[in-house]
Amino acid sequence: MAAGPAAPLALSMGEPAGVGPEVIAKAWSALQVEGPVFAVIGDAGLMRAQGQPVEAILSLADAAGVFGRAIPVLDTPLPASVTPGRPEAANAGAVADWIEQAVGLALSGEASGVVTAPIAKAPLYAAGFRFPGHTEFIAELTADVPFAGTRGPVMMLTARDLRACLVTIHAPLAEVPELVTAERVSRTARVVHEAMRGDFGIDAPRLALAGLNPHAGESGSIGLEEIEVLIPAAAALRAEGIDISDPRPADTLFHDAARATYDAVLCLYHDQALIPVKTLDFWGGVNTTLGLPVVRTSPDHGTGFDIAGRGLARADSLIAAVRLAGEMAGKRVASG
Repeated sequence: MAAGPAAPLALSMGEPAGVGPEVIAKAWSALQVEGPVFAVIGDAGLMRAQGQPVEAILSLADAAGVFGRAIPVLDTPLPASVTPGRPEAANAGAVADWIEQAVGLALSGEASGVVTAPIAKAPLYAAGFRFPGHTEFIAELTADVPFAGTRGPVMMLTARDLRACLVTIHAPLAEVPELVTAERVSRTARVVHEAMRGDFGIDAPRLALAGLNPHAGESGSIGLEEIEVLIPAAAALRAEGIDISDPRPADTLFHDAARATYDAVLCLYHDQALIPVKTLDFWGGVNTTLGLPVVRTSPDHGTGFDIAGRGLARADSLIAAVRLAGEMAGKRVASG
């Protein structure tokens, strides 16, 4: 098995009625020889139903010795039975507990990072879950933990050689101009800059900044946000020593030659990042949270209720998420 971080990754099972258990089993099958090693935080019985060998473990430290022959699972059984495609509100508490357990293992050093399988928000909300999603929940779980860098969370989507980082996330398009402030852009840039160094081993990261308006505002003739907000923010960041471009037209920012000019790009709204990511690699994109005391990645897809239990789900994205988490954890160890 290839060398990797000393500690295994903690992989929370996610919504049990979705495709999570199936893609976890497929990911283990693809990674069992080369790693990175992970242990599932979830229901061992449900994992056994996926047709791969499973061993319940008592400690994450046991995962490395099991991983080559079976999926290691820290077993926390579900309170209710699972029907693929039909989420059960009674299981929502366990889903949240799995995430919290995985984060706790990473904070204690027993896990080198966290990988999260997709969750369904509706049953979680019905059970009292008060966070928009994984990103905000994990940020809350780690809020009191000391962190040397600029604290996120910042969402980054990756596909092939593209790292697209979001200044705003799930905001209505009409609200984006007001949300794209100099403070928000600057904080995002600092988080990304520090993550490129600590989590990706890039000593002198090059950041690109996307414009908000067509043609990056065309000197103010198609909007003033570039002149009033983005250009001053970029100049101030460069004065801090961060290599970031002035706002660049988004329609020329993602082709092969353009991507070679930067290590990460700051995108100002959801689709500005997600469209190029999904165009480059629809099946293998990864969602990563930057600026936290723990490494966290996730597949860039949802629960797939429409295909759950039918053997159709592809594990490309989860495999990529596990590999990226292992690489990031290794860089954090190497950088001290």
